[in-house]
Amino acid sequence: MSPATHYLLGWLVANANGFTRPERAAITLAAVVPDLDGLGIIPELLTRHSARPLNWFSDYHHWLGHNLWFALFVAAIGSLIATRKWKTALFVLLSFHLHLLCDVIGARSPDGEQWPISYLAPFSNAWQWSWSGQWALNAWPNFLITAVALTATFYLAWSRGFSPLELCSQKADAALVQALRQRFSRPKALSPGA
Repeated sequence: MSPATHYLLGWLVANANGFTRPERAAITLAAVVPDLDGLGIIPELLTRHSARPLNWFSDYHHWLGHNLWFALFVAAIGSLIATRKWKTALFVLLSFHLHLLCDVIGARSPDGEQWPISYLAPFSNAWQWSWSGQWALNAWPNFLITAVALTATFYLAWSRGFSPLELCSQKADAALVQALRQRFSRPKALSPGA
């Protein structure tokens, strides 16, 4: 799935239980951070016509960042910035594993190749996750999931007063919430005098 979709899904998970802004950030980013191993596409593209191409994307995407050990590392980092350490760490793990699940069901490459998740990598390739029905990255189910996540995100931003933009810019976050509340009437519980 798209990193944007992973981000939205992570933010929705982060809104499940009244987390603080730093806790929401940790949980949200845990849904995106596995794709850091996808940055190998840059050196691979830059060296593809050289005598020694660096196949870092082809060889390491869904291998370095999509495993149990990286999930535990991310959860430990998330708990360091959290007030409720164990609860945040558990939701970070949930968000991280939601990313893995989404990749297993909907991340087939355009050429039809599957990218299995090597869950115990880099120490073992014994336990690989894949699904024979995996749909392509540009398949309609991914667009539907993105649309549903975006709709839920807009609703939560409208009703709670903060959006996924809070992690990047509080000014942009406030502008989005204001635009949503101007377009759709303010939630009754948040109306002045209510």
